[in-house]
This record gives sequence, structure tokens and C-alpha cells, in this order.
Amino acid sequence: MPEGGERRRWFLDACVLYPQLPREILLGAARAGLITPFWSPRVLEEWRIAAARAGGMAAEAEVRSLTAEITAAFPDAEVEPDAAVLEDLVLPDAADVHVAAAAARAEAAILTLNIRDFPARRLAGHGLAAVHPDGALWALYDDAPEALAPVIDRALARLSRPQTDSGRNALKRSGLPRLGKAWASRAA
Repeated sequence: MPEGGERRRWFLDACVLYPQLPREILLGAARAGLITPFWSPRVLEEWRIAAARAGGMAAEAEVRSLTAEITAAFPDAEVEPDAAVLEDLVLPDAADVHVAAAAARAEAAILTLNIRDFPARRLAGHGLAAVHPDGALWALYDDAPEALAPVIDRALARLSRPQTDSGRNALKRSGLPRLGKAWASRAA
């Protein structure tokens, strides 16, 4: 558990659910009690669509199965967007307003690879912040390496494509280079 026993509250954007490795780490961290995850029905649908585009019907079926699994495991994670934020907030991509509005309802930080789509000044007026998963998971690892290292090990072991290089490189390719460096240095 992070210092002070504080659990991080993160609203997971679809872009952190679609790549397998970040999703496995985030859900593993949630199962380990390190974070409290949130998502909206629309985010889960965006994940399903992205998987179907990339991997066809088999990938879509896998996402449907995983969605059922995670919604059962985290019954309080699914939130609807806050209507006031939906009406008031303007973002560069109007399609992202639902993410911010749902994060507001969850009182959670937005975890996204698309930081530029969530300008800090616009979010601040609603008490929101967007964070990149690399920085967020790196900070979590720094706070609780003994708890997160086995989660990362399991996530790497579950990759659908066999690894031909180090876990550090797999983390780097998944947009998590600082986490990969910290994780790799644990044995050094």
C-alpha cells in the first residue's frame, strides 16, 4: 500500500485498457488493493471497439469476457458522467468530455496516454487532473515496490505474444519506460 495507506483513485481511459500490458498492471494493482479503478460504460465500449478493429471478432469476444470479469470483480468501478461537467467543460476533443465528467463523478484522476487532450487549466476548474500511466505507476512502484513488482511480473507473464526481449523493453514499448527502468533495476 502506498505511504499513509492511501489508495490512488484512477479513472481509466480506454487508451490504458486497450494495450494488454498497462491493463494487466492496472487491474493487478487494483486486485492487490493498491489503486481504486473507475471507468464508464462508454470507456468499456471504446475499448471493445479498439480491440475489434485491431484483432477482429476473437479480440472483441475476449474484451467482452474481460469486461464481464472486471465489472464483477470491481462492482463499484463503473460510473456515469457528472451531468454538470458534461455541460460545462470544453476540451480539445469533445468526445473526451465524458471521460472527465465520469472522473469527476468518481472523484478520481484521469489516467490516460493522451495528456494533451486534457489541458490542466481546463480540468482544474472542476477539481480534476490527468496523469500519464508511466508517471503514475512509477510513483506507485516507488511507494510500494514489494507490492507492485509481483503484479508487473504476472502482467509480463500473461502477455499474449511471447517476449523475445526483456520485460523492461516490453514496458517501454507499452508507453511505460520509467516504470520499466525502475522495475528492471530491482534486481541490480
